[in-house]
Amino acid sequence: MEPMPAPRAGEALVRTLFSGVSRGTEALVFQGRVPPSEYARMRAPFQAGDFPAPVKFGYISVGEVSEGPAELLGRPVFCLYPHQERYVVSCEALQVLPDHVPAGRAVLAANLETALNGIWDAGIAPGDRVSVIGAGSVGCLAAWLAARVPGCEVELIDVNPSRAAIASALGVSFASPQRAHEESDVVLHASGSPTGLALALQIAAYEATVLELSWYGDQSIALPLGEAFHARRLTLKSSQVGAVAPLQRARWSTRRRLALALSLLTDPALDTLINSEGTFDALPDSLAALALASGDVIMHRVRYD
Repeated sequence: MEPMPAPRAGEALVRTLFSGVSRGTEALVFQGRVPPSEYARMRAPFQAGDFPAPVKFGYISVGEVSEGPAELLGRPVFCLYPHQERYVVSCEALQVLPDHVPAGRAVLAANLETALNGIWDAGIAPGDRVSVIGAGSVGCLAAWLAARVPGCEVELIDVNPSRAAIASALGVSFASPQRAHEESDVVLHASGSPTGLALALQIAAYEATVLELSWYGDQSIALPLGEAFHARRLTLKSSQVGAVAPLQRARWSTRRRLALALSLLTDPALDTLINSEGTFDALPDSLAALALASGDVIMHRVRYD
């Protein structure tokens, strides 16, 4: 238990309604797989403790302001805060949920922000053939965004055949790795697997961009760069949500980017991505289970009863 200070001027007390588990990153943190070189860069905005452990981690919190300025009192808000029942935070760290975005769906905001940044980094243009490898939360959200660029043909690729129904709900086509279309103009990789990244290089067209959205923690990976990588003049590019994509950086702050992500969460089809739920009291067991094997889980939502 931590003491709960009273909010001061410019602060608010938030009662958490839901939080979300960003499974890929949080599994690596739970397993102590953050490399020492990244201890500082990987700190969550309001993290307590230091890597490797013990740490209070997480960055997907949706709550209601119970004390604070009159204009925020009783409003539903999003904050990049760890899993916690109540917390006091600067009002500047809060984003009021837009109308028509339910609190339960807003747990997708941080992953949608990551996907949005990836779309910007990839430079997807109207009419592009886009492949997204890895149907986790970031991959699914990136495919959903790319499908809304006029004329884009989007294929979501995953080893789990049950993801076909998810792809259909999001309005994109689905393929197993063995049946993936080749000659893609842009390939977004979000599977967290070296095999998936090798497939991304394989299906990319001449002078295409392969954008890496996965983070491997302390894992070293090998890639087949001795095959057609150079002959097809491929671009392998990283993307990371900590900085706004370069083409937008002069005009967009991270706050504006997060506000856009929240505003895009009005589509009820996105609820299909929240396919696991548990209580805050059960979170230690839930994290342990998700770190070992995700199964069919895309987004695990934590409920604060």
